[in-house]
Amino acid sequence: MFNPSSDDVRRFFCETFRKQRANDILSPIEAMAADWIRHHPEYHDILSDVEAALARDFSVDSGQTNPFLHLSMHLSIDEQISIDQPPGIREAATALTLRLDSAHEAHHQIMECLGEMIWTAQRSGLPLDGDAYVESVRRRLK
Repeated sequence: MFNPSSDDVRRFFCETFRKQRANDILSPIEAMAADWIRHHPEYHDILSDVEAALARDFSVDSGQTNPFLHLSMHLSIDEQISIDQPPGIREAATALTLRLDSAHEAHHQIMECLGEMIWTAQRSGLPLDGDAYVESVRRRLK
């Protein structure tokens, strides 16, 4: 299984942003990442300097959103939807996108559910609960 380090992830997004700005050819995963980077211009300064990005601390204590975690979650949600894993996530995400009239806003809502599922699993020591995650997304429809 692919298990990139934090530095690998940061380099990936910085390089994708560089290639995007240079109109270089992007791999399929880079093209997906570039789409989400376009939706987040507030991250462009960070993404434009790989060395500063590698050195920067985005701890919870700093009070700043980690752009690399945020963009990675967008990609993770894209992948979940594309393969419908956990089962039902595609339908729930599609319905939420329609309700909000924005895939971007739907992703942000789904991110909250994903983060909650991960936090719960870490805290309880139990496996990730995909059913509870999908149900959490479905509750956002009400």
